[in-house]
Amino acid sequence: MTTRSIPVLDQGAGEFRPPDPDAARRWARDKDRRLVDKRMTEQAAVERFVADGSYVSYDTNVWRRGPSSLMREIIRQHKRDLWLAAKFSAHDATLLTAGGCVSKIDVGWMEVGRIITDAVREGRVKMFEWTNGALAYRHLAGALGVPFLPLRYVGGTDVFHNSGAQLIEDPYTGQPVCLVPAVNPDVALIHVNQCDIYGNARVFGPGLAPVETAMASRHVILSTEEIIDTDEIRKHPAQTTIPYYVVDAVVHAPFGCYPGSVPGLYRADLEHLMEFGAAQLQGTMDAYLEKWVYGVASHTEMMEKRVGLAKMQQLQADETHTEGYYT
Repeated sequence: MTTRSIPVLDQGAGEFRPPDPDAARRWARDKDRRLVDKRMTEQAAVERFVADGSYVSYDTNVWRRGPSSLMREIIRQHKRDLWLAAKFSAHDATLLTAGGCVSKIDVGWMEVGRIITDAVREGRVKMFEWTNGALAYRHLAGALGVPFLPLRYVGGTDVFHNSGAQLIEDPYTGQPVCLVPAVNPDVALIHVNQCDIYGNARVFGPGLAPVETAMASRHVILSTEEIIDTDEIRKHPAQTTIPYYVVDAVVHAPFGCYPGSVPGLYRADLEHLMEFGAAQLQGTMDAYLEKWVYGVASHTEMMEKRVGLAKMQQLQADETHTEGYYT
C-alpha cells in the first residue's frame, strides 16, 4: 500500500482547545449511568458544575428557549474567565460579559454592541470567529469522539483566518477541504420543555444542536419548564431528545427562558428586552444587573418580585403558536 502525507494548504490563526478524543471517550465511558434523582436548585448546579475557567456551551439563545435562569445564576455567583461557545446567540454573551464572567468567545453569530466592543477593545475578552455550522460540527465531533470533522465551506474566507480551522488537500478527491477541531465543553446549559427527575429530556421545536452539545460535554445542566413522571417518558420514547446518562443536574425552572420565549408556552417580554437594550446603550448595565440579578436570590424570586403573576399570565396568553408543540 502506498502512503503519503496530506498537505496542509492553509490554517487559521484563532485559538482553540486542542481536542483530546481519548480523554473524552474515557469520560463518557466512566460516567455514572445509575437512575438517580438529579434535581437540585440552580444555585447548587452552577456552584457544583461551573468552575472558573470552564468552557461553557449552551443551546439556542435568550429569544427562544435559552437557559437564561442559569446564566443569571452564573453572574450571581461571580464565575470568571469562562470560554463561551456562542453558536447562534442574541445578547447572552453580552449579559455574561457585562457580569464580568467571560474572557473568550467562540462566535458563530451573536449580538455585538457597546459592551462586547468595549471588552474586546480593552483586551478583557478575546473573540474567535467560526460559523453556526462550524461550531455545530465541532460539537458533533466532540460527541462522536473524533478529533475533527470536514466541512465544504469556511475555507478561503475571513472567518477561516480568524478561526482555528485548517484547509487540507482531500486525499480522496485532491480538492481543498476544511477541517474543524472537536470541542468537548466542560459544561452545557440546556433549557428543555420537559424532563423526568433522572434527566431524560424532551425538546420541542427548533434547537441549535442540543443533542450534540449534551453528548459532547463533560457536565450537562438542564433547566426545565416541567418535570414529568418517568412512566410518561417511557410511553413515548421517541420524544426523548437527551438521554439521562449524560445529564448531571435537573433544575425545575418554569419561565426559565425569561425574558425570552418558549414556543407553545409563553412569548418573549419585549418590554424587558427593550430595557436591556437601553441599559447597554445608555451605560446603565450595572443598574440593570442589580435589579434583575444581584438584587434577587434566585430565578423564582426574580419572577415573583420583578415580573409578577399578572405579567406571567399575560405572556402565556399571548403565545399563540401551540400547534406542533403541546397540541
